[in-house]
Amino acid sequence: MYRDGAYVSEHVRPTTHAQIQPNGVDLTLDAIFEPLEPGRITRNDTEIGKRQRVASAELDRKVPETYYLEPGGYVVRYDEVVEIPEGHVGFVYPRSSLMRNGCMLDTAVWDAGYEGRGEGLLEVHHDIELERGARIAQLVFAEADHEGTYEGTYQGENYETPRD
Repeated sequence: MYRDGAYVSEHVRPTTHAQIQPNGVDLTLDAIFEPLEPGRITRNDTEIGKRQRVASAELDRKVPETYYLEPGGYVVRYDEVVEIPEGHVGFVYPRSSLMRNGCMLDTAVWDAGYEGRGEGLLEVHHDIELERGARIAQLVFAEADHEGTYEGTYQGENYETPRD
């Protein structure tokens, strides 16, 4: 069974009233990165390839940071800290406005016990402008049986990363 947005919002911070949806919580864009080098995944280890933060367009100092993205693959970091409670699994889906603009957001399962500011793969199939703080994804929780909780490499990811 999926949990309602009010329940999910208790495990996401910060959130605004506008982010709380009937079935989940909208996650907002913090930063965008472009992969520069290959990564490596072996049986026993994972190495993330070098990447650089995409510079925002200098449109006007009076408007928030805006990113102009051409077609390609980018890594987005969400602004919110998420804590997946025991007895649940988290799924992140793209907001439909991304798809309607020729973009897709790919994510992985978020296991019970995970805490951090997660990331997703943004596939841009047509040029788009994204403003920092824009709602780009929705996190939902489903109740789930499991043994143990997440203690992997990405526990606490981007937790210490400053929100410039």
